[in-house]
Amino acid sequence: MTLYQRALESLRLQRGNSRLLAAEAVAAEPDSAAARLLEATILACSRDVRDFENAGWAYARLLKLEQASPHLGALAAALDGNLAGALRVYDAILDAQPDDFVALWAAQLMDYYLGNPLAQRERSGRVLARSSASMPGYHAVLSMHAFALHECGEYAAAEMTAHRALELEPGDLRAQHALLHVFEMRGQPAEGVRWAAARSAQWESHHMWWHVALFMLPLRRPHGALTIYDLRLQDESVAGMIDASALLWRLHLARVDVGERFAALAERWADRAGDAFCAFNDLHAMMAFVGAERWDLARLLLRAQQRRLMRLSGANHDMTRLVGYPASRALAG
Repeated sequence: MTLYQRALESLRLQRGNSRLLAAEAVAAEPDSAAARLLEATILACSRDVRDFENAGWAYARLLKLEQASPHLGALAAALDGNLAGALRVYDAILDAQPDDFVALWAAQLMDYYLGNPLAQRERSGRVLARSSASMPGYHAVLSMHAFALHECGEYAAAEMTAHRALELEPGDLRAQHALLHVFEMRGQPAEGVRWAAARSAQWESHHMWWHVALFMLPLRRPHGALTIYDLRLQDESVAGMIDASALLWRLHLARVDVGERFAALAERWADRAGDAFCAFNDLHAMMAFVGAERWDLARLLLRAQQRRLMRLSGANHDMTRLVGYPASRALAG
């Protein structure tokens, strides 16, 4: 398996570091347009502003190798903050070529960012209708559809579809993730913990453990949640810090003493307080700052959001204006 194939498989399974693998594929084959396209797409879809900035450079290098791919139009729109425009291009790609997994992955993620579960469900459903189990990565299409069904409140269908994906590929973490969501939304924490216990040895993802920690709260096992936090939620990535903030804030609302954990987490968020790149990030950073009573960092974040709102447009501008900034101000008091 080539490095490019390993990166694509990582994306399909939602296992490992697909961004790093794509970068390694580009380093090994700098003239591979496919590898450069995969790297640029992963970077452009990141919630981390540092990745997003690197996406512009990756896109520029891709243009030197590839001029005809319709993916270029989607990437250009995404880099301009026009996710709706990028989605139109990706849907046109999938209409012509339903087995284009990179287009499907990017489109589903962008609609997730925009809060469009119906679009996610309809897109993955259309792709499934034109696909077969012999298609490479078919299990990943099923698992994406399972997650979209869950987001639309169709829990029985989501469960069935996730199990179909796991029958084809037991290591598909996206399908396992969809099932964890179903357990949560059905109010089945004990069942969720039992199901996770039989599979957690194969997990590399902090987010899967975050779900198990959430199950601990209705089971009145806050110390179990804190143990998971200490052992599994120390990831320095933006996604890792989001999970850490989300868990500590829930424990805080449940009046659980979390000790000095907020203070340490606020320090991890500190150098991103001025990013104001993604409203979802901002809100979770603010949870850490308020929990730690780091009002200096809270003010820095609010000022950064205000500056962004004055000069930018696009999807995150609207999300910050409508949700991110008001919610961050409310948390900061």
